[in-house]
Amino acid sequence: MAAEAQPLLGRDRGGGQAHSGADQELCIDQAVVFIEDAIKYRSIYHRLDAGSLWLYRWYYSNVCQRVLGFTIFLILALAFVEVPSSFTRTADVRYRSQPWQPPCGLTETIEALCLLVFLADLSVKGYLVGQAQLQQNLWLLAYFVVLVVSVVDWIVSLSLNCEESLRVRRLLRPFFLLQNSSMMKKTLKCIRWSLPEMASVGLLLTIHLCLFTVIGMLLFTIAEKDEAQNKERLTYFRNLPEALTSLLVLLTTSNNPDVMIPAYTQNRAYALFFIIFTLIGSLFLMNLLTAIIYNQFRGYLMKSLQTSLFRRRLGARAAYEVLTLQAGPNGTTSELVGVNPENFLRVLQKTQLNKIHKQAIIQKVHSYEGRPILADEFQKLFDEVDKGIVKERPPKPQYQSPFLQTAQFIFSHRYFDYLGNLIALGNLLSICVPGAGLKPAAWGTERLCPGDSQLHFHLVLPAGAAVQGVRAGPTGLPVLPQQRVRWPPDHHPAGFGDFYSGRVPIAAPRMELSSAGLPRSWALTTISAFKLWGCSERKPEQYGPLSLWDMTRLVNILIVIRFLRIIPSIKPTAVVASTILGLIQNLRAFGGILVVVYYVFAMIGINLFRGVIVPPGNSSLVPDNSSAPCGSFEQLGYWPNNFDDFAAALITLWDVMVVNNWQVILEAYKHYSGPWSMVYFVLWWLVSSVIWINLFLALLLENFLHRWDPQGHKQLLVGTKQITYEMSVELMFRDILEEPKEEELMEKLHKHPHLHLCR
Repeated sequence: MAAEAQPLLGRDRGGGQAHSGADQELCIDQAVVFIEDAIKYRSIYHRLDAGSLWLYRWYYSNVCQRVLGFTIFLILALAFVEVPSSFTRTADVRYRSQPWQPPCGLTETIEALCLLVFLADLSVKGYLVGQAQLQQNLWLLAYFVVLVVSVVDWIVSLSLNCEESLRVRRLLRPFFLLQNSSMMKKTLKCIRWSLPEMASVGLLLTIHLCLFTVIGMLLFTIAEKDEAQNKERLTYFRNLPEALTSLLVLLTTSNNPDVMIPAYTQNRAYALFFIIFTLIGSLFLMNLLTAIIYNQFRGYLMKSLQTSLFRRRLGARAAYEVLTLQAGPNGTTSELVGVNPENFLRVLQKTQLNKIHKQAIIQKVHSYEGRPILADEFQKLFDEVDKGIVKERPPKPQYQSPFLQTAQFIFSHRYFDYLGNLIALGNLLSICVPGAGLKPAAWGTERLCPGDSQLHFHLVLPAGAAVQGVRAGPTGLPVLPQQRVRWPPDHHPAGFGDFYSGRVPIAAPRMELSSAGLPRSWALTTISAFKLWGCSERKPEQYGPLSLWDMTRLVNILIVIRFLRIIPSIKPTAVVASTILGLIQNLRAFGGILVVVYYVFAMIGINLFRGVIVPPGNSSLVPDNSSAPCGSFEQLGYWPNNFDDFAAALITLWDVMVVNNWQVILEAYKHYSGPWSMVYFVLWWLVSSVIWINLFLALLLENFLHRWDPQGHKQLLVGTKQITYEMSVELMFRDILEEPKEEELMEKLHKHPHLHLCR
């Protein structure tokens, strides 16, 4: 007969085997924390006494983590408010007003509160992991250094009355975002591991660029009477830096064919030089770089995901060990049996887990029919956690009335959806077709008056303007104030189509409400409410500055968005749309890395180029737009592309990352600040366009190829027949990851500084 089973408990080193009720509760709490660590891919190397477990769970609670996340957002957002403030209507240096500048001490007080939160965060983390782990954790040590430097710089700023030219702590703020995300840390590590392979291709690109630069300098030498070659040489190959810059921009095809035209005009054969350069550089080496980054980064991503899988298995195994039952004949020997399902269900009820995932695991546990759960089965229970829930439509309401049942059948039929798509398409076409007669630029104050079959605009026109025979007087009022202009005009059918098709959605939500319930028809009802509100009399002096024309544009935007309802009806389009949504969920770490890079480069740009771009007339270096060369910064009106505040710096960096006409910005800053500015912009191009975009493309391909597989991207969640899931990044590659061996897991557990296993 088997002896009474008792749990195998974990205890801090120095303690003994636990048998009391309090120790059993400690065992349950330890298992809860281990399971939560496994779910979140966190390290299990932390303190395990009762007080530390309470503090650990409180630290990782939703409230605490949201406060920490909001603090990180707040300290990053201070860049928009601090000097130089971004609170101006435009970034154009010609029209920008004097921005509001916060008084000294306002943003510094907010920053001090944020630093106190980060100090408490570091203190809690340091206590929980213990001194030994703290000394080995480079991220926590860097966290401490960043806080110390930030506090010192904050004190210096206040002592100088907030008038210091450089604030080092601004450059360090993105670190708070990095250290709070384990996935961002792994992504950053993968990028660092991939840099050697990227550098090899970068070296080839550099050799290719330098070689063709020298060839171009020799090829386009100035002849005595060769005007075209003179123009080519003086414009693009004046000297070595100019030639190098011209071909670097050509590598991105931004100045093609401008750089080729002067020489090509003189001789057709000169085009071969630029074609060969573009073929080798843009079409071969740049795409080779993409392929290498995809291959290398995918390999290193597998290593990162392998580490995550090991953490998942290690946390689950730790929970299994502290919950394992021991039994033996007559109590004389002990034999490992497994985890009692009742004990595990107690643990699961205390675990912070999604309700649907928790229900799926519970149903899977019930399928074991009360027998102990073995180690492999225990590990597989947590695979359910990686399944992202896709909510199905709620069930249709049940009606007793035959009339409502018939109406429900009609309006819930797929043909009614086709009709809605057709109406949405008609609305979109009616917006795109230009109307006759009225032009928005000629509209002044408008009032919309209801009519039997048409809408009538009563116009107050700008002085001297005329619309369909109604001419405004000097004051802007019509000469015939009682005359009304009909809109849409009688002879233009597009206006009628837009008006009458706009009346159909007013009735459609009522039909969908009766057939599908409230949630499905809410968005359509909202658009209809805007339509009805827009058809009422508009009095700007009573209801505010939003004019009827502004309201019309808003409604038209909503109608255009409503056209997106056709996406689920087209299966390939739906797959692409789901890929985009999956990217938003699974590639947040990449977005975080991009935020960090943008933030750092924007701050560096503000310190380097603030005030460099000045409006015409304020400097002898700035020509007037009419006298500026064609295609230049001044002639194109690129004045908003500056680094005078944080928001403007972000937009300027975005324009350079897109590389469309980025040579214009390069030349402008070279002209106003000096040739050294080229280093900054070329580094930004390498980091953003070459490295980050290719990394993003690599994971985009992985995500899309996986979702295109019809047999792999959706399955049923265990025990929930009505719910499907989509895989996360971790589960996406689970089939090709290597499962950790039991010996490796047990070796790691025995090295745990705060856990002692009794076998």
